[in-house]
Amino acid sequence: MIDLGISKMALIGAVALIVIGPEKLPRVARTVGTLLGKAQRYVNDVKQEVNRSMELDELKKMKETVESAARDVESSIQTSASDFEKSWAETTGTASSGELPGFEVFPEYKHPKKKWRLKTGATPQWYKARSGVRTRAQSGAARVARFRPKPGHNA
Repeated sequence: MIDLGISKMALIGAVALIVIGPEKLPRVARTVGTLLGKAQRYVNDVKQEVNRSMELDELKKMKETVESAARDVESSIQTSASDFEKSWAETTGTASSGELPGFEVFPEYKHPKKKWRLKTGATPQWYKARSGVRTRAQSGAARVARFRPKPGHNA
């Protein structure tokens, strides 16, 4: 790689001062700095993307190993469960209907008010409007102000 020391940087600065001139040098230095910053950000983004893809590959391999282990465990559990059911049926003398001998089967519990938020007796708005039922609450002061006679009108 290029070894840039303080002496080389000073030499580059002196040549740039002579070639570009003292008036344009700050603007050129700012432009070069922004371009270098953009280049560094681009290189960092590429590095991060490569790291992410490597991690993704590792995660995919790990996922495959976990899934294969889970399949193995599932198959071993199924074989042991079928063996257990056969031995249970032989010892109890019952068919594998899911019921145990000597136990009662109770129905599943259901809550009596399953839809308690549902308003079943709601009065429709058109009926309230026809029969004159108030649907909007109004404070006492607002009601007095509403029905106060207007000045200049004789009731």
